[in-house]
Amino acid sequence: MGEIRLVGTAHVSEKSVAEVRAAIEEFQPGIVGVELDPGRYNALRHEQAPPKVEDVLKAGNFSQLLFQWTLAYLQRKIGMDVGVEPGAEMVAAIEEVEGRGLPLALIDRDIRITLARFWEGMSLWEKVKMVYALALSVGGVEGDEIDIDALTRQDVVSAALDEFRKFSPNGARALIDERDAYLARRILDLSGRYDRVMAVIGAGHVRGVERYLSSPELLPPEADLVARPKSYPWGTIVGGAFIAMFAFLIISLAFSGVGFEVLGWAILYWVLINGVLAAVFTLAAGGHPLSAATAFAVAWLTSLNPLMAAGWFAAAVEAKVRKPSASDFQRIMDAEDFSQMRKVPIFRVVLVAALANVGSTLGTIAYFAFISPILGIDPTVIIPMGFSNFIGWLGGLFSF
Repeated sequence: MGEIRLVGTAHVSEKSVAEVRAAIEEFQPGIVGVELDPGRYNALRHEQAPPKVEDVLKAGNFSQLLFQWTLAYLQRKIGMDVGVEPGAEMVAAIEEVEGRGLPLALIDRDIRITLARFWEGMSLWEKVKMVYALALSVGGVEGDEIDIDALTRQDVVSAALDEFRKFSPNGARALIDERDAYLARRILDLSGRYDRVMAVIGAGHVRGVERYLSSPELLPPEADLVARPKSYPWGTIVGGAFIAMFAFLIISLAFSGVGFEVLGWAILYWVLINGVLAAVFTLAAGGHPLSAATAFAVAWLTSLNPLMAAGWFAAAVEAKVRKPSASDFQRIMDAEDFSQMRKVPIFRVVLVAALANVGSTLGTIAYFAFISPILGIDPTVIIPMGFSNFIGWLGGLFSF
């Protein structure tokens, strides 16, 4: 096995850029591995073609896309604050390797797999906390000043990772632990073919990678690290539950004897509460009035079909109005603040889709929470009575 040198960096540190160049000069590696996958490598080298707008809209993973863009924005914002482009230390390593005619290895897991495992692996509560924390960060809530160079000191890194594990244990597993193992596997593979291997990785991975390098028997099977996460259809399950509740409520009211007027109001409020909240959230996203009207018009129906979402229809109308183009993706990356990002058509479309869905979901929850006092009925009396009458009606219908 070849000799291995790990260089831990902070992705927005000028000091890390210098350390990478110095380490290559001093260690004289036979190959350099960098914490990149082909997609991020091409993006750093500006060799990656932007995705097609149609493909982004068809994929429908609007929440994950917003999360990815927001994380990229926050990292870039920190970089701008300290005058260093995010990933500059990786670019420095690549340029140094190319200048010396050395081979370069991309040793990180595909970012699409990492983000998928990160998002799907988190509990609902972890996702809520993550979205809230990102909203505060994007909103410009001030905190303690960040010492970028301190981010490469292992004691500081360990403390930060410990806090992240408390905040989101499942997220930490996908972003840190699994990638520690993946990086270690790639580095060990390189050391079997080269005498001197240098790996440029984030400081947060150094301790975990070192542990696996010293005890390779602890490495999990590679298939477990690259498999797409099992996705349970929670949206379909929850949506189906709401449909069953709505049907149960309407049937109970219909057979309770409260009259068709109360039944009609119950149905009308379903349309209004779902539609109004979906439209309001669409407008809050900066959506066009036509998009908000579309969200209002379809929310009552999409809430009764777990395979449909109000945001999809609102996004389709928003895309027709805003006319996003492939150049929008680069404009998102170049935006200096969140207000600039919101002006980019494709970002506006995705934001409209995500928030319209949130509004529709909240509308469904609000309906069941407030429909009884709105209608002035006692559900503990009306629903059992109506359901009992319905069962009796069924019994009479099928009796011979």
